[in-house]
Amino acid sequence: MAAVLSILVLAAFALVAGAYLLWRRGAPVTRVLLMLLLAAIMAVNVAIWTLPDATGDAPVDRVLQ
Repeated sequence: MAAVLSILVLAAFALVAGAYLLWRRGAPVTRVLLMLLLAAIMAVNVAIWTLPDATGDAPVDRVLQ
């Protein structure tokens, strides 16, 4: 599970970098915004899995049990 979350974070960074490069090259703004939206969704997904709840347990910890 840690490997999957790590890949998601790396992919989100790559999408942000790719969106910046596309924007600099004059690509359509909708394509750039969609890449940024996907990166944000991936980041929120990682946050949901790793941030602890009120009891102090993260959902990723419960998967291993």
